Amino acid sequence: MKIVRFESQQKIYTGELKEGKIHTLTGEWSSLKPEGKIFDLQKVRLLVPCRPTKIIAVGKNYPEHIKEVSGEIPKEPILFMKPPTAALPTEGAIIFPEMSHRVDYEAELGVVMKAKAKGIPAQETENYILGYTCVNDVTARDLQKKDGQWTRAKSFDTFAPIGPWIVTGLDPFDLKIESALNGELKQTGRTSQMLFNIRELISFISQVMTLEPGDVVATGTPSGIGPMKRGDTIEVTIEGIGTLRNRVV
Repeated sequence: MKIVRFESQQKIYTGELKEGKIHTLTGEWSSLKPEGKIFDLQKVRLLVPCRPTKIIAVGKNYPEHIKEVSGEIPKEPILFMKPPTAALPTEGAIIFPEMSHRVDYEAELGVVMKAKAKGIPAQETENYILGYTCVNDVTARDLQKKDGQWTRAKSFDTFAPIGPWIVTGLDPFDLKIESALNGELKQTGRTSQMLFNIRELISFISQVMTLEPGDVVATGTPSGIGPMKRGDTIEVTIEGIGTLRNRVV
């Protein structure tokens, strides 16, 4: 199932995308049911496919990426957070902040939660996951180096593109993940290359904080990160999901 959130005539809906048509759904994330309305995908505006209370991201989760940014292989997942105000839908504009001189793309697989999760074992994590989506962990690289920590560099409004939809029933453990800048391939990797897999990540995070329905976990980026400039178009494509596309302004 491909789950979308969208706006039509100033009303917001959740729906299932099938062959270019959106069939509206109602209910909680864990119990979505058909509602009966049908919309044409080309006539609506896609929104961020969920409304996270928080976006939890994982740093240095691909060995080749660690090599390009330097540093040691972590013994535990490295966590940081992005605020919900950073979330941006597909086709939305990434705003290049005035206080930064280098803004990078980072293609990542996103995990979307469907149920509250606290202290869960790794073997039970799939019971709490709704599905998977594309994430771009946009980063003001110069500010990250200047600050010595990551909050400002990762948290600007529009710095967390998510979408275009959530795919359920997907095996996430060996998917191709790519990014392309103005049509030129920049990153390519597979989720099987993660140091900490999705079960390990969700369990680990749930030992630290309660994951709420709609929360997003961005699982780290493969090598090939690089800068964007105003006017660029960045695309994140993940096998089995689709393409998240945004421009920089």
